[in-house]
Amino acid sequence: MDKRILSRDGTRIAYESTGRGPAVVLVSGAMSTGGTLAPLAVSLSERFQAVVYDRRGRGASGDTPPYAVEREVEDLAAVIEAVGGEAFLYGISSGGALVLEAAASGLPVRRAAVYETPFAMSEEGAEERAEYTRRLTEALGEGRRGDAVELFLRLTGLAEGVIQGARQSPMWAGMETIAPSLAYDDAVMRDGRVPRDRLASIGVPVLAVAGDASPDWLREAARAIAESVPQGSYRTLQGQTHMVEPNVLAPVLVEFFSRG
Repeated sequence: MDKRILSRDGTRIAYESTGRGPAVVLVSGAMSTGGTLAPLAVSLSERFQAVVYDRRGRGASGDTPPYAVEREVEDLAAVIEAVGGEAFLYGISSGGALVLEAAASGLPVRRAAVYETPFAMSEEGAEERAEYTRRLTEALGEGRRGDAVELFLRLTGLAEGVIQGARQSPMWAGMETIAPSLAYDDAVMRDGRVPRDRLASIGVPVLAVAGDASPDWLREAARAIAESVPQGSYRTLQGQTHMVEPNVLAPVLVEFFSRG
């Protein structure tokens, strides 16, 4: 990340942009930095100024306790101000929840798109999320960063053998470094349920996208988002999972953002 700005509470936020045109700010999900979305930014850069940034507590950005979701919204507001004062927003996974909160908070957002924001669509799913929150808080409070990462990977549905293999890999140290930010993503997701009342207050068009090869409940969550936002719409991408291919997603975002 080659640029730095200060958020309202003084936290240094790192970002970079590519391309020219209206600004599109891309918001990453859990265990990710802005660099994760760099391939998508490149795909969007022919039509837009595509902006990626490191959310607080990860990558080249700083952190200032105590954490609150409102501070992350302020971080996003600072990025938007730095790149022209208004922007389109895109968020993947829990980053989508942050995008929706930013839009509901009245930031200068023109349109917003989210991909597979993992809201629970059943009581069982909500209970699983609550148990994850409890165990994550305990692990991070005791400094067990590796255990916190394992908890998250299990929540995503990874097999135990894959998780243990990851723990022995060179990438594990980096994952433990940003493990505290898992609590931030958990906070952004609130209680894990679709915040229908909050979404109903969003005054800009929102596109909720999911892959047709992802689990049914992720598509149900995307549909629920679209139904809850007054100007919401829903779309599926053929053959895509939670690890969506940038070259498949980019044309959909270009078409949606080009409307406004």
